[in-house]
Amino acid sequence: MPPSAPLSRGLLREFGAGAGFLRRGFGLWLTSPRLMLLGALPALIVALVYIAGIAALAVNLGGISEWMTPFADGWGEPWKTGTRVAAGVAVVTVGILVLVYTYAAVTLLVGDPFYERIWRSVETSLGSPPIAPDVGLFRSLVRAVVDGARLLLPAVLVGLLLVLSGLIPVVGGALAFTLGAAFGGWVLVRELTGFAFDARGFSLRERRQMLARRRATCLGFGVVTYLLFLVPFAAVFVMPAAVAGATMLSRDVLTPR
Repeated sequence: MPPSAPLSRGLLREFGAGAGFLRRGFGLWLTSPRLMLLGALPALIVALVYIAGIAALAVNLGGISEWMTPFADGWGEPWKTGTRVAAGVAVVTVGILVLVYTYAAVTLLVGDPFYERIWRSVETSLGSPPIAPDVGLFRSLVRAVVDGARLLLPAVLVGLLLVLSGLIPVVGGALAFTLGAAFGGWVLVRELTGFAFDARGFSLRERRQMLARRRATCLGFGVVTYLLFLVPFAAVFVMPAAVAGATMLSRDVLTPR
């Protein structure tokens, strides 16, 4: 058996373990339903606003695809249609990536008191909860905005890469979706683990480095969360579970091995 086989199985186990943290987060819907319903409320409010953005993208998708591919005007079929379909898939993929990322960030900002309660409840149930430093509301908001901007810049750059990859005939759409899910999942992990890492005094750079050491596990959690966010209205119920699961994941990452 080639040496790569055990390594591949190990990565798959880590990926599955990461998805398991989200499953455990969903368990709080059974043990703490009132707390989770509080977390679902801001998620629902933000979701209703985002529906307008999704509808606008859907209505204008054909025109956007044609605008992106003027070079295909003189092409014959099926290359002309195929290229524009691939461009449309790329636009949808980038749109989903931006919507999912900003949805998580905006929902956490709007529902901060509710999600902090979920985070604190999970930390307390697992034992030895950290004592979050009192940095004040203004400094906390400034730090959230700065961290959000630092996370958004890579998302914009990757979005441009996805648009270009989506223009590849035949495989472009699938390639853009796969890359979008991987990157979107990674962004979600970095966003959702903020409560646990911030409470322990870690900077965004330190958080990113620690999560990278357990990349397969973190991607397992993030990619599954990302894909569930694509299901209409599922994000309303996934969001509080994701906060709980990310808390468990954070403690696992922070545990010395």
